[in-house]
Amino acid sequence: MRIAYDVTPLSHPRTGIGNYILGALKGMLAAGGEHQLVVFGPVSIRGRRSLDEALTGLPLERRVVTVPFGHAIRRAWTAIGAPPAERFIGDFDALHFTDWLQPPQRAGVRATMIHDLGPLHFPQHLHRRTVRMHTANAQAAKRCDVVFTNSEYTANDITATLGIPRERLRVAYPGVDETFRPDGERHERNRPYAFTTATDDWRKNLRTLREAAPALDGLTLLALGDLGYVEHSGLAPLYRGASVFVYPSRFEGFGIPVLEAMACGVPCVVSAHPSLDEASGDAAIRVDPQNVEAIAAGVREAVARRDELVQRGLAHARRFTWVETGRVHLQGYADAR
Repeated sequence: MRIAYDVTPLSHPRTGIGNYILGALKGMLAAGGEHQLVVFGPVSIRGRRSLDEALTGLPLERRVVTVPFGHAIRRAWTAIGAPPAERFIGDFDALHFTDWLQPPQRAGVRATMIHDLGPLHFPQHLHRRTVRMHTANAQAAKRCDVVFTNSEYTANDITATLGIPRERLRVAYPGVDETFRPDGERHERNRPYAFTTATDDWRKNLRTLREAAPALDGLTLLALGDLGYVEHSGLAPLYRGASVFVYPSRFEGFGIPVLEAMACGVPCVVSAHPSLDEASGDAAIRVDPQNVEAIAAGVREAVARRDELVQRGLAHARRFTWVETGRVHLQGYADAR
């Protein structure tokens, strides 16, 4: 198959979506078979540097166009609905777009990915542009031959909220990069610390965790945002150096940082919201993300049960590989032809 894959999110600093895209591409390459991957998308001049850096060393055909105003061009192409993607990419068997771009196509399987429906459920807590982008992608997904998502929870949510039949959905769990492992450099601080990747975003719930900080039994709270921008490759030492990892999110599509922390050998305290069940497995202490006392108690319990939780976490994280993510994608495109 010749698969055209939109990589425009890689033109910005990588967060969960960008990391998933890169992992899925690597997984498809590693899964083998007679497939040709063509990455495409209009990106800004600055964004082109980030994209090229992310894709360094990968044997991908690139049809990336550098333009002065990448976001405006992507919106215009989506809104106008012309010209077809084949004009820039050539013929393909499947086209996979993201919520940044919904290009028209003449033929082939049409596919996309929905990471979660948070922007549809909680629009009052998000920027209007974010809500608009995700809403447009959700509507476009209804016309796709196959829709990928990263958890059974989100797959069920998509069917219930958008009415997309379950048989058109494929759950492609995220993998864990090789950099996340127990051995390696550890971040050092003056005092033991609890680490979190939570941000001030309402869903990530850092404010409640900060309220729990005085009761963390001698641990200081280190939030990723306190360190400025950290490259994805710089996360592993922060996980390894922590006494505990805390993820108090109110809602997720999956929760990749939980797996990353487990793979680094760190006990985890995770929100009890069911959207995090699959990321947590039986290897995390689950707490009410709205309850300050429950979070603090969960941290104390995780520290006390460290040896047990670390072993459970390592075993759980090993179940998730990017090769399997890639295999599910390739099979999904093939089944939809």
